Amino acid sequence: MIAVQATHRAHSGQRGQVLVLGMVLVGLALVAFARYFSAGQVVASRVRQSHALDAAAYSGALVQARALNMLAYLNRAQMGHHVAMAHLVTLASWAHFAGTEAQQRGRGNPPTHLISMLFGADHGAAYAAASRATSMRADAGESGRLGAAYAAHNRTVQHVLTTAQHQVVQSLPHAREQAMRAVLRESFAPAPGQGAETRDDSFILTVANDTWPAFVQRNPGQDLRPFLLDIAGLYQFLDRRDHTARNNWVVSSRCPSRRHELRRRGTTQLDGAGRWQSIDTQSFHALRSNRWIGCYFREYAMGWGWIPAAATHQLADPYVENPPENFSSQDFWRWVRESTRWDIHGGNANPLANSRAVSQRQRWSGAGLQAYFDIRNPGSSAVGFSATLERTYRDARNHTDGMRVHTRSAAETFFVRPEPRTDRRRESANLFRPYWQARLSSRLAGMLADGSMP
Repeated sequence: MIAVQATHRAHSGQRGQVLVLGMVLVGLALVAFARYFSAGQVVASRVRQSHALDAAAYSGALVQARALNMLAYLNRAQMGHHVAMAHLVTLASWAHFAGTEAQQRGRGNPPTHLISMLFGADHGAAYAAASRATSMRADAGESGRLGAAYAAHNRTVQHVLTTAQHQVVQSLPHAREQAMRAVLRESFAPAPGQGAETRDDSFILTVANDTWPAFVQRNPGQDLRPFLLDIAGLYQFLDRRDHTARNNWVVSSRCPSRRHELRRRGTTQLDGAGRWQSIDTQSFHALRSNRWIGCYFREYAMGWGWIPAAATHQLADPYVENPPENFSSQDFWRWVRESTRWDIHGGNANPLANSRAVSQRQRWSGAGLQAYFDIRNPGSSAVGFSATLERTYRDARNHTDGMRVHTRSAAETFFVRPEPRTDRRRESANLFRPYWQARLSSRLAGMLADGSMP
């Protein structure tokens, strides 16, 4: 009996020791649980914040891509307007040319039947059709419809497109940051049904290592001249308009190899300042001969029109200022020899028609090629930045400071064609093709991770 009681007391003491040990273990478990719960909160908060910052950085890179694509579209629009101005200048010189040809045809100088007899029915019919273009000269003036359309294109290039380019470049850093902050504010907003205690009260966003300021640069408009000429070369309407027709029979025994000629000349050119000019002329060159100078060409100007690039522009082809209205009181060849240096024994131009075009030139004003933006280094195909985010969590009920989390991210805008070129040639990055896209930058992120980027 005594042994049984002793055994019972021994078991009771062991149960007391187990209870104490259990309480200690429970306390340690609670401490560990609280610690790991707090660490889990930090990790979860960091992951959520990292995702939010990645989304914000991507949005910033997307704003950059849209800005670069907008610059590309503005550059293309600028070139399109310049090509349109070239067409208007050419159309205006044609209109003036058609009007003066209608005038000469009405005077019979030369007569339509003579042109048909010497050069064929097609040339005669074209000359006769000029009678329907009497009113076209009015459209070629600066106050006419073509001149007004030219002035509208010039204003668009000079003011609208240039101003838009400057605004895109200058406002990009601010617009990018605003977009990033908007994404972060949306990411940190409390979920529906959550109380104020879950709200993230503040964050600090810092954009660093920004390569945008050195990525684009403003270039002089004259750099566009070769490119614009290449584009203009795609349009047949802007090609040279030169054609010479000759009659078939011998005119003079003194020069049996020569014939009467019908010379059509026309050209559209871009001057050194980036302004377009166009001239169109046509003349009948009647082969004549006399004992003083032998065989020569007597020119009858049939039509002319010139839209110069500037009021002071000089015509490259032979001409004189203020030619005689007619040659009823003097011989053509004698006046040429006394007043000009024209080659009327051969030659290939319409100097008298040129002279009339110069004396009746239309004065259109244009500003020429405007400055534009392009990437500074053609070999660089990406522009990026890094972003750091510091966010502090606070308990809104107790007004106590919470944990502070730092995260980093990086993003870039890069140039890539949506489809490879059919000729398999590599295309350098530029601001004339809207092929800019956005992505998170593993390269910049790696530099952040290894400490090579602050």
